[in-house]
Amino acid sequence: MSFKCGIVGLPNVGKSTLFNALTNSSKAQAANFPFCTIDPNIGIVAVPDNRLDNLAKVSKSKKIINTTISFVDIAGLVKGASKGEGLGNKFLSHIREVDAIIHLIRCFDSADIQNVNPNVDPIRDLEIIETEMMLADLESIQKRLEKNNKKNVDEQQIKILKIALDCINNNKDISVINNEFDKKQINLSGLLSLKPKIFVCNVDEQSLKEGNNYTKNFISKFGHENTLVISADIENQINGLELNEKEGYMKMIGLDETGLNKLIQKGYKILELDTFFTSGPEETRAWTIQKNCTAPKAAGEIHTDFEKGFIRAETISYKDFIKNDGWLNSKTSGKMRLEGKDYIVKDGDVLNFRFNT
Repeated sequence: MSFKCGIVGLPNVGKSTLFNALTNSSKAQAANFPFCTIDPNIGIVAVPDNRLDNLAKVSKSKKIINTTISFVDIAGLVKGASKGEGLGNKFLSHIREVDAIIHLIRCFDSADIQNVNPNVDPIRDLEIIETEMMLADLESIQKRLEKNNKKNVDEQQIKILKIALDCINNNKDISVINNEFDKKQINLSGLLSLKPKIFVCNVDEQSLKEGNNYTKNFISKFGHENTLVISADIENQINGLELNEKEGYMKMIGLDETGLNKLIQKGYKILELDTFFTSGPEETRAWTIQKNCTAPKAAGEIHTDFEKGFIRAETISYKDFIKNDGWLNSKTSGKMRLEGKDYIVKDGDVLNFRFNT
């Protein structure tokens, strides 16, 4: 299971620069004019996890396989996008395909980089994007609730759409739907306004450590929980360096971890994801699952046959696996458990599945 994050924002806020930095590429054309990006660029990135290296050393694995995250660089939206302004309908359709939305917001001044608005105002910019997504949802809801189309819509979906319609029309908080319906039903609705969001304030180097007035005002309104302060330009510079140079440069500018790591951590948190491992002489591998995932469902991430024929899971916690130097010692010291179909996999579990084909 890999998850996909779409990077959205107004034109010239640094989306393509951030995408290039996150994916360590120059795949996205970064240029100083609106609608530079029309088709979405997609980059698949290995999720950094130090635990993989440690497990591989213990198991003497021939190879290490990280789990992945996909970033999608979606072209700049403008006011009126929901009505097709600036190729908006095409851009909005790309957002529907992602699991989470990264709102990139301009929080820097620059005479060199064109701004589509007369001044820098991150709160206003976010509200423009959110409004356009809500208007796009409104149009979608109305079409699906029309008499002719209604018969093709599931009853649960009709309930979600009606609540969403009431929220949008009466300026209510649409997120209440998250408390009333399960995640699968919400995802099936395809509503942009209900997708999990991460707010990324893009700043210059001087503001990276302490932020600035733009970031302080933004965080004051939207809080810290889903907000990150990142310099897309600095991230791009870091990714252009060799590994030993990266560490020195990050230390010099007072950066503890990269923007990629921060984004992945936020992504895992808001999407409620965990990681389990398989580890042996051939390979050590990370697998992404939803929180509260049962052992058979986790087995199904490896192969559908594993889920269908699941018998039980040999289970060791990451800490015990490392402490006891692998499978054999963990088993003899009583740290390996046999878990059945109802077992809820924990983050960091090292698993070996027994199954019938």
